[in-house]
Amino acid sequence: MSSWEVAMRNIGALFGEGMEPRVPTPSEVVYSAPHRTLRRYRRSGPGTGNPILLVPPLAVTISCYDLRPGQSLVEFLLRLGREVYVIDYGEITYADRHLGFEEWVDDIVPTAIRTVSAAQRQADVDVIGWSFGGTISLLTAAADAGLPIASVTAVGTPFDQRRNGALAVAHAIARRTPSTLVTAPIRAAGGVPKHAVRLGFRAQALTRELGKPWYIARHATDTEALSRMQAVDRFMDQMPGYPGRFYRQVYQQLIARNEMWTGTVHLHPNRAIELAKVAVPVLLIGGRHDSFAAAASVASGTDVLTGTSARYTEVDGSHLGIIAGPGARTAGWAAIRDFLTGRDAQAPCGSFP
Repeated sequence: MSSWEVAMRNIGALFGEGMEPRVPTPSEVVYSAPHRTLRRYRRSGPGTGNPILLVPPLAVTISCYDLRPGQSLVEFLLRLGREVYVIDYGEITYADRHLGFEEWVDDIVPTAIRTVSAAQRQADVDVIGWSFGGTISLLTAAADAGLPIASVTAVGTPFDQRRNGALAVAHAIARRTPSTLVTAPIRAAGGVPKHAVRLGFRAQALTRELGKPWYIARHATDTEALSRMQAVDRFMDQMPGYPGRFYRQVYQQLIARNEMWTGTVHLHPNRAIELAKVAVPVLLIGGRHDSFAAAASVASGTDVLTGTSARYTEVDGSHLGIIAGPGARTAGWAAIRDFLTGRDAQAPCGSFP
Protein backbone atom coordinates (compact mmCIF):
# COMPACT_ATOMS: atom_id res chain seq x y z
CA MET A 1 0.00 0.00 0.00
CA SER A 2 1.43 3.38 -1.01
CA SER A 3 1.88 6.27 1.42
CA TRP A 4 -0.99 8.07 -0.28
CA GLU A 5 -3.27 5.06 0.19
CA VAL A 6 -2.25 4.76 3.86
CA ALA A 7 -2.97 8.46 4.39
CA MET A 8 -6.40 8.20 2.74
CA ARG A 9 -7.25 5.11 4.78
CA ASN A 10 -6.18 6.81 8.03
CA ILE A 11 -8.07 10.02 7.31
CA GLY A 12 -11.17 8.01 6.43
CA ALA A 13 -10.92 6.07 9.68
CA LEU A 14 -10.16 9.18 11.73
CA PHE A 15 -13.36 10.92 10.62
CA GLY A 16 -15.36 7.72 10.24
CA GLU A 17 -15.47 4.61 12.40
CA GLY A 18 -12.33 5.55 14.32
CA MET A 19 -8.67 4.59 14.20
CA GLU A 20 -9.11 1.71 16.63
CA PRO A 21 -11.82 0.42 18.97
CA ARG A 22 -11.67 1.14 22.67
CA VAL A 23 -10.38 -2.06 24.31
CA PRO A 24 -10.18 -1.65 28.10
CA THR A 25 -8.15 -4.05 30.19
CA PRO A 26 -10.54 -6.79 31.36
CA SER A 27 -11.91 -6.26 34.86
CA GLU A 28 -14.56 -7.62 37.18
CA VAL A 29 -16.85 -5.78 39.58
CA VAL A 30 -16.10 -6.37 43.26
CA TYR A 31 -19.08 -4.32 44.38
CA SER A 32 -21.34 -1.81 42.71
CA ALA A 33 -23.05 1.27 44.12
CA PRO A 34 -23.62 4.83 42.82
CA HIS A 35 -20.28 6.66 42.37
CA ARG A 36 -18.30 3.93 44.11
CA THR A 37 -18.13 0.81 41.95
CA LEU A 38 -14.94 -1.08 42.76
CA ARG A 39 -13.31 -3.00 39.90
CA ARG A 40 -10.48 -5.52 40.01
CA TYR A 41 -8.41 -5.95 36.88
CA ARG A 42 -7.98 -9.54 35.82
CA ARG A 43 -4.66 -11.33 36.08
CA SER A 44 -3.58 -14.64 34.60
CA GLY A 45 -2.01 -15.63 37.93
CA PRO A 46 -1.70 -14.51 41.54
CA GLY A 47 -0.29 -11.08 42.25
CA THR A 48 2.69 -10.26 44.43
CA GLY A 49 3.46 -7.36 46.71
CA ASN A 50 0.91 -4.94 48.09
CA PRO A 51 -2.30 -4.54 46.09
CA ILE A 52 -2.83 -1.22 44.34
CA LEU A 53 -5.92 0.99 44.39
CA LEU A 54 -6.22 3.60 41.64
CA VAL A 55 -8.20 6.68 42.68
CA PRO A 56 -9.34 8.82 39.73
CA PRO A 57 -10.14 12.50 40.02
CA LEU A 58 -13.72 13.55 39.54
CA ALA A 59 -14.88 14.64 36.08
CA VAL A 60 -12.92 11.95 34.26
CA THR A 61 -13.51 8.27 33.56
CA ILE A 62 -11.31 5.42 34.78
CA SER A 63 -9.80 5.30 31.28
CA CYS A 64 -7.28 7.90 32.50
CA TYR A 65 -5.42 4.87 33.88
CA ASP A 66 -6.17 2.63 30.92
CA LEU A 67 -6.23 4.86 27.84
CA ARG A 68 -5.27 2.25 25.25
CA PRO A 69 -2.84 -0.68 24.90
CA GLY A 70 0.67 0.67 25.41
CA GLN A 71 -0.71 3.76 27.17
CA SER A 72 -2.16 2.01 30.19
CA LEU A 73 -0.85 2.38 33.73
CA VAL A 74 -3.11 -0.55 34.59
CA GLU A 75 -1.34 -2.75 32.05
CA PHE A 76 2.04 -1.58 33.36
CA LEU A 77 1.18 -2.36 36.99
CA LEU A 78 -0.24 -5.77 36.12
CA ARG A 79 3.01 -6.62 34.36
CA LEU A 80 4.87 -5.63 37.54
CA GLY A 81 2.95 -8.47 39.17
CA ARG A 82 0.50 -6.38 41.18
CA GLU A 83 -3.17 -6.85 41.97
CA VAL A 84 -4.80 -3.67 40.64
CA TYR A 85 -8.17 -2.17 41.59
CA VAL A 86 -9.91 1.07 40.58
CA ILE A 87 -12.91 3.05 41.84
CA ASP A 88 -15.41 3.93 39.10
CA TYR A 89 -17.54 6.99 39.93
CA GLY A 90 -19.81 6.72 36.90
CA GLU A 91 -21.94 9.63 35.71
CA ILE A 92 -22.38 12.79 37.78
CA THR A 93 -25.73 14.57 37.33
CA TYR A 94 -27.77 17.36 38.87
CA ALA A 95 -29.07 14.86 41.44
CA ASP A 96 -25.52 14.59 42.80
CA ARG A 97 -25.13 18.32 43.46
CA HIS A 98 -24.83 17.76 47.24
CA LEU A 99 -21.75 15.54 46.97
CA GLY A 100 -18.50 16.99 48.29
CA PHE A 101 -15.01 15.91 49.32
CA GLU A 102 -16.49 14.31 52.45
CA GLU A 103 -18.18 11.52 50.48
CA TRP A 104 -14.87 10.50 48.93
CA VAL A 105 -12.56 11.11 51.91
CA ASP A 106 -14.79 9.62 54.61
CA ASP A 107 -16.66 6.92 52.70
CA ILE A 108 -15.96 6.06 49.06
CA VAL A 109 -12.16 5.75 49.19
CA PRO A 110 -11.81 4.31 52.74
CA THR A 111 -14.41 1.65 51.95
CA ALA A 112 -12.51 0.68 48.80
CA ILE A 113 -9.19 0.53 50.68
CA ARG A 114 -10.61 -1.71 53.40
CA THR A 115 -12.26 -3.97 50.82
CA VAL A 116 -9.07 -4.36 48.78
CA SER A 117 -7.08 -5.08 51.93
CA ALA A 118 -9.58 -7.69 53.12
CA ALA A 119 -9.56 -9.38 49.69
CA GLN A 120 -5.76 -9.57 49.79
CA ARG A 121 -5.27 -11.19 53.22
CA GLN A 122 -5.32 -7.89 55.13
CA ALA A 123 -2.37 -6.51 53.14
CA ASP A 124 -1.73 -2.79 53.20
CA VAL A 125 -2.71 -1.00 49.99
CA ASP A 126 -0.58 1.21 47.76
CA VAL A 127 -2.88 4.08 46.71
CA ILE A 128 -2.24 5.97 43.46
CA GLY A 129 -4.17 9.08 42.47
CA TRP A 130 -3.85 11.41 39.48
CA SER A 131 -4.73 15.13 39.71
CA PHE A 132 -7.53 15.62 42.27
CA GLY A 133 -7.42 11.85 42.72
CA GLY A 134 -4.11 12.48 44.47
CA THR A 135 -5.73 15.23 46.56
CA ILE A 136 -8.50 12.85 47.63
CA SER A 137 -5.98 10.10 48.40
CA LEU A 138 -3.82 12.34 50.59
CA LEU A 139 -6.81 13.77 52.46
CA THR A 140 -8.07 10.22 53.05
CA ALA A 141 -4.71 9.13 54.48
CA ALA A 142 -4.58 12.23 56.69
CA ALA A 143 -8.15 11.82 57.92
CA ASP A 144 -7.79 8.24 59.17
CA ALA A 145 -4.39 6.93 60.26
CA GLY A 146 -5.95 3.52 60.91
CA LEU A 147 -6.61 2.74 57.27
CA PRO A 148 -4.48 -0.09 55.83
CA ILE A 149 -2.52 2.19 53.49
CA ALA A 150 1.06 1.27 52.57
CA SER A 151 1.83 4.41 50.56
CA VAL A 152 0.29 7.21 48.52
CA THR A 153 1.46 8.30 45.07
CA ALA A 154 0.01 11.62 43.91
CA VAL A 155 0.59 12.37 40.22
CA GLY A 156 0.05 15.93 39.00
CA THR A 157 -1.53 16.99 42.30
CA PRO A 158 -1.14 20.73 43.01
CA PHE A 159 -0.47 22.16 46.45
CA ASP A 160 0.55 25.84 46.34
CA GLN A 161 -1.74 27.67 43.91
CA ARG A 162 0.56 30.71 43.97
CA ARG A 163 3.04 28.61 41.97
CA ASN A 164 0.47 27.06 39.68
CA GLY A 165 0.70 28.93 36.39
CA ALA A 166 -2.64 30.27 35.19
CA LEU A 167 -4.36 29.15 38.39
CA ALA A 168 -2.07 31.49 40.31
CA VAL A 169 -4.00 34.32 38.65
CA ALA A 170 -7.29 32.69 39.64
CA HIS A 171 -6.00 32.39 43.21
CA ALA A 172 -5.05 36.07 43.32
CA ILE A 173 -8.42 37.15 41.94
CA ALA A 174 -10.34 34.79 44.23
CA ARG A 175 -8.65 36.30 47.30
CA ARG A 176 -9.93 39.74 46.38
CA THR A 177 -13.44 39.03 45.12
CA PRO A 178 -16.52 37.44 46.71
CA SER A 179 -16.52 33.71 46.05
CA THR A 180 -20.25 33.86 45.27
CA LEU A 181 -19.44 35.45 41.91
CA VAL A 182 -18.19 32.00 40.87
CA THR A 183 -20.00 29.63 43.21
CA ALA A 184 -23.54 31.05 42.91
CA PRO A 185 -23.93 30.08 39.22
CA ILE A 186 -22.45 26.66 39.98
CA ARG A 187 -24.85 26.22 42.89
CA ALA A 188 -27.79 27.15 40.63
CA ALA A 189 -26.64 24.70 37.96
CA GLY A 190 -26.04 21.97 40.53
CA GLY A 191 -22.42 21.62 39.45
CA VAL A 192 -20.29 21.90 36.34
CA PRO A 193 -22.04 20.11 33.45
CA LYS A 194 -20.06 17.53 31.54
CA HIS A 195 -19.96 19.63 28.38
CA ALA A 196 -18.38 22.52 30.30
CA VAL A 197 -15.83 20.16 31.85
CA ARG A 198 -14.88 18.85 28.41
CA LEU A 199 -14.55 22.35 27.01
CA GLY A 200 -12.43 23.44 29.98
CA PHE A 201 -10.06 20.50 29.64
CA ARG A 202 -9.60 21.26 25.93
CA ALA A 203 -8.93 24.90 26.82
CA GLN A 204 -6.14 23.73 29.14
CA ALA A 205 -4.55 22.13 26.07
CA LEU A 206 -5.30 25.01 23.70
CA THR A 207 -2.03 24.67 21.78
CA ARG A 208 -2.85 21.04 21.07
CA GLU A 209 -6.37 21.86 19.96
CA LEU A 210 -5.30 24.68 17.65
CA GLY A 211 -2.51 22.62 16.17
CA LYS A 212 -4.61 19.50 15.57
CA PRO A 213 -5.25 20.06 11.82
CA TRP A 214 -1.53 20.52 11.19
CA TYR A 215 -0.77 17.48 13.36
CA ILE A 216 -3.17 15.34 11.31
CA ALA A 217 -1.65 16.58 8.06
CA ARG A 218 1.90 15.85 9.23
CA HIS A 219 1.03 12.39 10.59
CA ALA A 220 -1.46 11.25 7.96
CA THR A 221 0.58 8.10 7.27
CA ASP A 222 1.42 7.45 10.94
CA THR A 223 -1.36 5.17 12.17
CA GLU A 224 0.04 4.97 15.70
CA ALA A 225 0.28 8.75 16.13
CA LEU A 226 -3.29 9.28 14.93
CA SER A 227 -4.52 6.47 17.18
CA ARG A 228 -2.89 8.14 20.18
CA MET A 229 -4.47 11.47 19.26
CA GLN A 230 -7.93 9.96 18.88
CA ALA A 231 -7.63 8.07 22.18
CA VAL A 232 -7.08 11.39 23.96
CA ASP A 233 -10.03 12.94 22.10
CA ARG A 234 -12.21 10.00 23.12
CA PHE A 235 -11.11 10.41 26.73
CA MET A 236 -12.04 14.10 26.75
CA ASP A 237 -15.37 13.45 25.03
CA GLN A 238 -16.41 11.05 27.80
CA MET A 239 -15.75 13.31 30.79
CA PRO A 240 -18.61 13.51 33.31
CA GLY A 241 -19.43 16.62 35.34
CA TYR A 242 -18.45 17.97 38.77
CA PRO A 243 -20.94 17.88 41.68
CA GLY A 244 -21.83 21.40 42.82
CA ARG A 245 -20.61 21.07 46.41
CA PHE A 246 -17.32 19.45 45.38
CA TYR A 247 -16.59 22.22 42.89
CA ARG A 248 -17.41 24.94 45.43
CA GLN A 249 -14.99 23.34 47.88
CA VAL A 250 -12.27 23.22 45.22
CA TYR A 251 -12.77 26.89 44.44
CA GLN A 252 -13.12 28.18 47.99
CA GLN A 253 -10.75 25.92 49.95
CA LEU A 254 -8.13 24.88 47.40
CA ILE A 255 -7.95 27.85 45.01
CA ALA A 256 -9.08 30.93 46.96
CA ARG A 257 -7.75 29.94 50.40
CA ASN A 258 -4.90 27.75 49.13
CA GLU A 259 -5.51 25.27 51.95
CA MET A 260 -3.51 22.41 50.41
CA TRP A 261 -0.52 24.72 50.90
CA THR A 262 -1.44 26.05 54.34
CA GLY A 263 -1.74 22.41 55.42
CA THR A 264 -5.26 22.29 56.84
CA VAL A 265 -8.23 21.71 54.54
CA HIS A 266 -11.62 22.77 55.94
CA LEU A 267 -14.33 20.69 54.31
CA HIS A 268 -16.91 22.49 56.45
CA PRO A 269 -16.73 24.52 59.70
CA ASN A 270 -16.56 21.40 61.88
CA ARG A 271 -14.37 19.26 59.60
CA ALA A 272 -10.69 20.11 59.19
CA ILE A 273 -8.04 17.72 57.87
CA GLU A 274 -4.37 18.33 58.66
CA LEU A 275 -2.05 17.11 55.91
CA ALA A 276 0.82 16.81 58.40
CA LYS A 277 -1.04 13.75 59.72
CA VAL A 278 -0.22 11.76 56.59
CA ALA A 279 2.12 9.16 58.09
CA VAL A 280 2.71 6.77 55.17
CA PRO A 281 5.42 7.20 52.51
CA VAL A 282 4.39 9.57 49.73
CA LEU A 283 5.62 10.05 46.17
CA LEU A 284 4.72 13.29 44.38
CA ILE A 285 5.17 13.40 40.59
CA GLY A 286 5.14 16.70 38.70
CA GLY A 287 5.16 17.31 34.95
CA ARG A 288 7.44 19.91 33.36
CA HIS A 289 4.76 20.85 30.83
CA ASP A 290 1.72 20.51 33.06
CA SER A 291 -0.58 23.54 32.66
CA PHE A 292 -3.09 22.36 35.28
CA ALA A 293 -0.71 21.38 38.10
CA ALA A 294 2.59 23.17 37.56
CA ALA A 295 5.66 21.24 38.68
CA ALA A 296 6.56 23.88 41.29
CA SER A 297 3.08 23.61 42.81
CA VAL A 298 3.34 19.83 43.04
CA ALA A 299 6.87 19.97 44.48
CA SER A 300 5.74 22.31 47.25
CA GLY A 301 3.88 19.38 48.78
CA THR A 302 7.15 18.16 50.32
CA ASP A 303 7.03 21.24 52.58
CA VAL A 304 3.44 20.46 53.62
CA LEU A 305 3.64 16.72 54.28
CA THR A 306 5.87 17.06 57.31
CA GLY A 307 4.62 13.91 59.06
CA THR A 308 6.16 11.54 56.54
CA SER A 309 8.98 11.02 54.06
CA ALA A 310 7.52 12.73 50.99
CA ARG A 311 9.59 12.33 47.83
CA TYR A 312 9.22 14.52 44.73
CA THR A 313 10.07 13.47 41.17
CA GLU A 314 9.77 15.70 38.09
CA VAL A 315 9.22 14.18 34.66
CA ASP A 316 8.48 15.34 31.14
CA GLY A 317 4.85 15.52 30.12
CA SER A 318 1.59 17.42 30.21
CA HIS A 319 -1.12 16.91 32.83
CA LEU A 320 -2.59 13.90 31.05
CA GLY A 321 0.74 12.94 29.48
CA ILE A 322 2.45 12.14 32.78
CA ILE A 323 -0.14 9.47 33.57
CA ALA A 324 -1.23 8.30 30.10
CA GLY A 325 1.10 9.73 27.47
CA PRO A 326 3.35 7.71 25.15
CA GLY A 327 6.38 8.77 27.21
CA ALA A 328 4.85 7.89 30.59
CA ARG A 329 6.37 4.40 30.62
CA THR A 330 9.92 5.75 31.01
CA ALA A 331 8.92 8.81 33.05
CA GLY A 332 5.95 8.84 35.44
CA TRP A 333 5.36 5.09 35.44
CA ALA A 334 9.05 4.38 35.93
CA ALA A 335 9.04 6.70 38.97
CA ILE A 336 6.04 4.81 40.38
CA ARG A 337 7.75 1.47 39.75
CA ASP A 338 10.95 2.57 41.48
CA PHE A 339 9.02 3.94 44.43
CA LEU A 340 6.95 0.78 44.87
CA THR A 341 9.80 -1.67 44.34
CA GLY A 342 12.01 0.37 46.68
CA ARG A 343 9.37 -0.01 49.34
CA ASP A 344 9.08 -3.75 48.60
CA ALA A 345 12.78 -4.10 49.35
CA GLN A 346 12.25 -2.54 52.78
CA ALA A 347 9.29 -4.67 53.88
CA PRO A 348 8.29 -8.32 53.45
CA CYS A 349 5.42 -8.94 51.09
CA GLY A 350 3.45 -12.03 50.19
CA SER A 351 1.65 -13.60 47.26
CA PHE A 352 -2.10 -13.15 47.02
CA PRO A 353 -4.69 -15.20 45.25
